[in-house]
Amino acid sequence: KVVSEDALRRALQRIDEPSSEAWLRPALLDSVREALDRPWVLDIDASIKPLYGRQEGAELGYNPHKPERPSHVLHTYWVGNLRLVLDVQLNPGKQHTSVHAKAGLARLLDELGDRRPALVRGDCGYGNEGILLTLEQRAQPYLLRLRQTKNVQRLVARQFARLDWSRPDAQGCQVVEDSLKLEGWSAKRRVVIVRQRIRGGLARERRDERGQLRLALADMNVLDGGRLWEYAVLVTDVAYPLEAVAQLYRDRCDCENGFDELKNQWGLGGFTTQDLARCQTSARAGALVYNWWSWYCRAAHPGARLETVTSRPLLLAAVGKAASHAGQTQLYLTPLHGKLQTIKALIVNIRAALQHVKAIAEQLPRVDR
Repeated sequence: KVVSEDALRRALQRIDEPSSEAWLRPALLDSVREALDRPWVLDIDASIKPLYGRQEGAELGYNPHKPERPSHVLHTYWVGNLRLVLDVQLNPGKQHTSVHAKAGLARLLDELGDRRPALVRGDCGYGNEGILLTLEQRAQPYLLRLRQTKNVQRLVARQFARLDWSRPDAQGCQVVEDSLKLEGWSAKRRVVIVRQRIRGGLARERRDERGQLRLALADMNVLDGGRLWEYAVLVTDVAYPLEAVAQLYRDRCDCENGFDELKNQWGLGGFTTQDLARCQTSARAGALVYNWWSWYCRAAHPGARLETVTSRPLLLAAVGKAASHAGQTQLYLTPLHGKLQTIKALIVNIRAALQHVKAIAEQLPRVDR
């Protein structure tokens, strides 16, 4: 049955933190492990969960949209492009930096064993010595973005006079490589500088004599001879061609779409309690259900990914009835959505996928199948 919210909170309160971790972390890995037999990318990122009470760990940390609001931080480890979650680590609001994700990343890589990723990818929050050493000690390839510090800016300034920039790719990006040793780094590392010409859409914010906000559009023919550049500096130890490195980092944009789904469509971390342990349990449980739904939608539509905002109304808006006869149970679904023919096609695909599993796994007991 559907339990009340109070019953759920009391039930989660009886589970201590070690028991919760021993229950949900293996379940998360089991829901993903069979998809890791081919080269894959591990994305790491942190997302902010604003709080509106006096919860444990509610601290004023990095919160750009609501800077005066206490928060928790969700460090998430993600299978790139497949939109599958490997683990979610909940921390107090001030523990938003990569220092607090380093131990979880190392433990995850060790647990994956021979299913480790072909590449670990992250934004500028992870391009530091601590994360780099953690990865290099495990011979784990990586692709991380660097912050635009003064030394990085000096490196970029030296590159613009070079004549060996690659030809612009389909996105208009040019790349060149160099080596760099920042303060605090133990060794020189390979860096890839990516630049893209800005061709329009620039506006400068100003206020007129009445105090009204105005936007002044930039004239691209006047500014610096019409050339403005946006650049990024990536640190990596992979031997891929330069153009491939740039494209690999651009592919990280899909990871951001997944975080948007988890936060806004699935409420990752939205179940808030006074103590931190129950919030951690609910975050991992939400990630596990998200993985199950990803597999379910992939069975319904194998050719492409279904977005959550459309797939949930399509595949959840139905009345189900189970009928048992002659040792078999049939599930009859009555869709309530207007796109009946689309739903029928998706359900037929799901049935075919389940029949395939049942046919090739005869050695397993009926319950497992």
